[in-house]
Amino acid sequence: MGTASQLATVDEMEHLVFLLTQHLRETGRISRFSGTVQSAEGKQIVQDILRIGAFNVVTKDGYVDYDVATGNMIELPRQPSAEFTNTARGSFRGKSGDMVGFAVDPTRGALLSLETQRATFGEMVGSPLAPFQGTGCWLPFCNGQGGMVGSVIILVGIVGVLLAIERLIMLTLISQKVSAQRKAPGDPKDDNPLGRVIGIYHANREVDNETLQLKMGEAVLRETPALTRNIAIVQVISVVAPLMGLLGTVIGMIQTFQAITLFGTGDPKIMASGISTALMTTVLGLCVAIPTVLLHALVSQYSRSVLHVLDEQSEGIIAQHAERAGTPIVEDKSE
Repeated sequence: MGTASQLATVDEMEHLVFLLTQHLRETGRISRFSGTVQSAEGKQIVQDILRIGAFNVVTKDGYVDYDVATGNMIELPRQPSAEFTNTARGSFRGKSGDMVGFAVDPTRGALLSLETQRATFGEMVGSPLAPFQGTGCWLPFCNGQGGMVGSVIILVGIVGVLLAIERLIMLTLISQKVSAQRKAPGDPKDDNPLGRVIGIYHANREVDNETLQLKMGEAVLRETPALTRNIAIVQVISVVAPLMGLLGTVIGMIQTFQAITLFGTGDPKIMASGISTALMTTVLGLCVAIPTVLLHALVSQYSRSVLHVLDEQSEGIIAQHAERAGTPIVEDKSE
């Protein structure tokens, strides 16, 4: 408006007041117009635009950045989280007089830019197709912030959860069949452990009580591995996962100290990789350990309940056989 050697004229002062008044008025106004937006690929696209005061500009796809230097509206390389993008799209679809919620960036794009740089869940954990995306690693999820250690933790956790779910489903089906068999002890079926144990009794009714005890005990022991299969593996995974997370934490801190030694502490971004590895592996270890501990307790309880039924029924059968034979029950001293 003025230079160092010349004061502003009255007309220039009046024009400044007019511009400031217009700016204040437009700051509180929401206007819709058609304009050109530069896409992330560099294409110029004409579309409807909604301006929220002097703070933000949105389209039907979300937020748009306004470049003050060039006067161009540029599509963001990545939209912020759905929490904010949904409000922008809802405002764009709204009509005059509607009351809608909108996330305003009072810094006129600075906070929005930081929000788009925040790592997403997929970037933190990694992609299961990482080996096929040119990442240079051969394990799924190895391109996440947890690195190779985080990838191993995730894979081990997936195996543990799948084994636990498989055991939970199988033990539930077996428990239902055992319950049905208890109601019909005279008709043993081979599709459940109790039916097979009762079948051993029907095949050995004429033997003495001591021999029957051995055969029934052998039948129960024969059914035990199938009922407890893979449960120990789930328990080991629940213990190993947090230890692997601790290993990743140590590796991340080593990387951080190496970066400090080489580059100093002037740029925090240099240390960010090691710190993210240290923290992310700890989180992944706990996220694997907590559900696997709960699942292990659940499947162990199911397995013990079925084994208890087998022991109870076998002991009852032996007692009935001893009563009919008129012989005393021989205590098992093998334990």
